[in-house]
Amino acid sequence: MALSKKPVTGMKDILPAEMQIRDYVIGVIKETYAQFGFTSIETPCVENIANLSNKQGGENEKLIFKILKRGEKLNLETAQSQEDLTDSGLRYDLTVPLVRFYSNNAANLPAPFKALQIGPVWRADRPQRGRYRQFYQCDIDILGEPSNLAEIELITATTTTLGRLGFKNFEIRINERRILKAMAEYSGFPEESYDTVFIILDKMDKIGLDGVAEDLLNNGFNQESIDKYLSLFKGMEEHKDDGLSFLADTLGDCLDADIKDNLAQIIESVEACKNAEFKMVFDPTLVRGMSYYTGTIFEIAIPEFGGSCGGGGRYDKMVGKFTGNDTPACGFSIGFERIVLLLLESGFQIPGAKKKTAYLIEKGVGTDILCDVMKQAQEARNNGEQVLVARMNKNKKFQKEQLTKEGYEQFKEFFKNPLK
Repeated sequence: MALSKKPVTGMKDILPAEMQIRDYVIGVIKETYAQFGFTSIETPCVENIANLSNKQGGENEKLIFKILKRGEKLNLETAQSQEDLTDSGLRYDLTVPLVRFYSNNAANLPAPFKALQIGPVWRADRPQRGRYRQFYQCDIDILGEPSNLAEIELITATTTTLGRLGFKNFEIRINERRILKAMAEYSGFPEESYDTVFIILDKMDKIGLDGVAEDLLNNGFNQESIDKYLSLFKGMEEHKDDGLSFLADTLGDCLDADIKDNLAQIIESVEACKNAEFKMVFDPTLVRGMSYYTGTIFEIAIPEFGGSCGGGGRYDKMVGKFTGNDTPACGFSIGFERIVLLLLESGFQIPGAKKKTAYLIEKGVGTDILCDVMKQAQEARNNGEQVLVARMNKNKKFQKEQLTKEGYEQFKEFFKNPLK
């Protein structure tokens, strides 16, 4: 049987032109986040299956690539469920591994701990534009900081990075999980049904307000609660200048005033110190799928993509799942793959890239010429140039066309006969 030369479905080969941009983006990310005091860590790609399946990852837990037990531990004859067959899986995000890492190493880490982690994750998802089954995530997290300083630093660092990559006029949409719960309580939805309400609300951008109303009705919620719920969104439309204050006033005792003030302070502080062209937007329809979020949640909306290009939030209860003691934690994941896609589609050129020259040597040149070429190439490299030394192909024109696509601007040719 012939071997397949295509990647596995949902995964892709990365050609040199894209790889150069990926390396550049990672470089900008690391340099910028380092200026904000974040330090790099690394965790294994494989995690204990119990950690990945702890009902914290929302829908992503249905997308885990599970790994079979090995050797004597794998007993197909006695296995009665998936749990008998698997003991680990490929990570579906970087937050679960980070929390395990922190729980295991907190005694050797500063407080608060500002972590940067970049690496591949895997989800058995349906592939589409900007979404793959293997993709890179880039997370920054602050653990041990209970105040909104964590959110302000995370948002400021991420937006500064996007600005340095050339993005403008994007939005940071922000909400609070406790505001979502207060809205559901005010409307009279039963507490045990809040998650169902939030899942439906999360479709707002696709199905609109009428679609949300219809979906809520089809899920058995009474019309009075639905009307009261929708009136909140209609009221905020009428008070666009300060929807947060309108909502807080309307919800009354259902919402602690400190929650509104905390969110307002984050928005005002980020706006005051921002180093890129973007807007902070309070969005009461923002839900975020991960069930581990406990407070502030946020997302990046870039018009050119038409969807989320990253997001995050506060998850103060997750460390306690490992240690028994809750630790305040907040993180922001930049949509690395989607950002690279947008840069590629826009014809992005890496600024300040080093000069690239190709030395093409005709086949059969003598040792003296070859030695001279290698010496010239080394001197050019010592002067900061990027030099490729290669044999000259028969189809020299096509060879140069291909090298030009790789960013080579100049060509030097060396022949057997120097007079050629």
